[in-house]
Formats: sequence, structure tokens, C-alpha cells
Amino acid sequence: PLQFNLSDAYPNPFNPTTHLTLEMPVDGHVSIQVYNVVGQVVEVLVNNNLTAGYHEITWNASNVPSGMYFVRSVMGSEIKTQKVMLLK
Repeated sequence: PLQFNLSDAYPNPFNPTTHLTLEMPVDGHVSIQVYNVVGQVVEVLVNNNLTAGYHEITWNASNVPSGMYFVRSVMGSEIKTQKVMLLK
């Protein structure tokens, strides 16, 4: 990959799992967290060092209620955020 990116979640809306692809041009520490609409962290999907390349991330949201959530990925100064909708 040429730049840091988090693909759009697929499927979206989803029930109860959705998949994302993380693209990393260099090795580094990555944090991917899921927030509810009031800004509380409901799940930490990744919080460690990863190697450069493509990484598949799956969120199983069977333990949270239906609603809109925000997936936020951070690597250094790069931040990507997207909305996902869980429909049960």
C-alpha cells in the first residue's frame, strides 16, 4: 500500500459482523476503536504494532445493541473515521 487507509466496512449495515481492510505502507503502532454515538469506546479491535501490508479486521458486534457506531483508526498522525450501522 502507498498510504495508510481503512477500507469501508462491508457489509454496512450489518448483523452481527462486518469486515474492514487496513492498509499500512510502513510498520507501526495502530489503534482501531469503535465508539457509540455518545463517544464511549465500546470495542477495541486493534491496539498494537503491525507490519506493513494489508490486514483484515472483523468486528463481531453481537454484544452491543443496534445503532450507529464510529470506527476510528489511528497510526501516528493519520486518523480515519467511518460510520457503521448495526441492525439486529
